[in-house]
Amino acid sequence: MTAVITRVSSASVDIGSERVAQMGKGLLILLGVEKGDTKKEAEYLAGKCAGLRIFEDSEGKMNLSAAEVGGELVVVTNFTLCGDCVKGKRPSFDRAERPETAEPMSRYFVECCRSYGFEVQTGRFGADMKVASVNDGPITLVLDTRKMLEGRL
Repeated sequence: MTAVITRVSSASVDIGSERVAQMGKGLLILLGVEKGDTKKEAEYLAGKCAGLRIFEDSEGKMNLSAAEVGGELVVVTNFTLCGDCVKGKRPSFDRAERPETAEPMSRYFVECCRSYGFEVQTGRFGADMKVASVNDGPITLVLDTRKMLEGRL
């Protein structure tokens, strides 16, 4: 599972003329589910996202998590995070999980995030979404469970 996490002062997701998600301060999480990902990866990644200390404390140091600053989460599934651009100029998406498996795994990830007390808004799986955000910092991190969990699961 791969996640691109951006600290934002605001974010929204529109599908056509409908706004399906909107938040103020928090984390915008783009989520890619890869073949072979399990609930263990989703649980681990949700815990990492919930605990990331990337918000500033009163001294201006990144010491606080989204929960500690009253932040919100917006999760948007994005299979293109699983793209491989090593060969040629057209990405290969062979690593991306099939939709019938990726969608429930994405929902499970959202449930795991909610278990940490967050209200989590989402895009809509498989939809053509317009995602807008105001990056704060900018602070953007890429978390890849395959690299993070080598030998741990």
